[in-house]
Amino acid sequence: MTSCAQRLPYRLRERSGLPQPPKEQTTEILRRALRSLLRPLVRLLLQNQITFPALTGLLREVYVELADTDPEFQLTGKRHTDSRVSLLTGIHRKEVSRLRAEPTAEAPPPRPASLGSLILSRWVGVGDFHGSDGRPRPLPRYAGDTAGASFESLVESVSKDIRPRAVLDEWLRLGVAHLDADENVVLNSESFVPDRGFEEKAVFFGRNLRDHIAAGAHNLEGGAPPFLDSSVYYAHLSPDSVAELEELARERGLAVLRAVNARAVELQQRDATDPVTAGGRMSFGIWFHRAQQESGDSPDRADDA
Repeated sequence: MTSCAQRLPYRLRERSGLPQPPKEQTTEILRRALRSLLRPLVRLLLQNQITFPALTGLLREVYVELADTDPEFQLTGKRHTDSRVSLLTGIHRKEVSRLRAEPTAEAPPPRPASLGSLILSRWVGVGDFHGSDGRPRPLPRYAGDTAGASFESLVESVSKDIRPRAVLDEWLRLGVAHLDADENVVLNSESFVPDRGFEEKAVFFGRNLRDHIAAGAHNLEGGAPPFLDSSVYYAHLSPDSVAELEELARERGLAVLRAVNARAVELQQRDATDPVTAGGRMSFGIWFHRAQQESGDSPDRADDA
């Protein structure tokens, strides 16, 4: 006999109304996908001395938090008991009770990297900060140096609570921008991927993978309409061919990101006039990865997934 905790995920899948494989088959299919997904994550954890016990402790906290608070698992008109959370998660009831009794951590303040990405988005997306070619142009450091846009006015258009000099110093440290011979601030890349700064990179690592996995999970559960989640995959390529495809993906991908970003800036400014309805968020990304083929890599054609 299967427990309520074991049956629950399958019942969630049934909500789509689409035919589903037997629960045992979907569990094994998902296990194989998770094993593939976890390999690069575990490699990263090992490289940074995050051990298996540390990871399991974090997983326990997240399992209990989601089972206790996520609307997907709520019973109408009933408060979750420790026993029900234990049944959903498979975590011992005493451990559930301890974790639920711990005070909820306050939401952390916005990360500097998040503020930096907002500033960068405006530089890339707002015409006032563009040159004649429509690309982000070098900006004078101070508003008094020119009648037009400056790096100072760019930062202040996002937040007046942080000094533009502090942002510039951080961007110079991370390799996001540099100063030219005329002391103009020049953007090194139109995507906020710092050359340096592990903490800043980790912010985007967590946020981007969180939303990508959430989109894939929505599609696996038969959510309608499905989210965009597509990629092109080819094996049996020479290093030169991979390099050519990477350059093509970078060029075309950045063009799409610029277009979506520019429209998002416009819509955000419009929607800010009605904060009651402006409660949604979105994310959109394009990625490229290169590696040597591993056992199991066999496609000779593109896979749209």
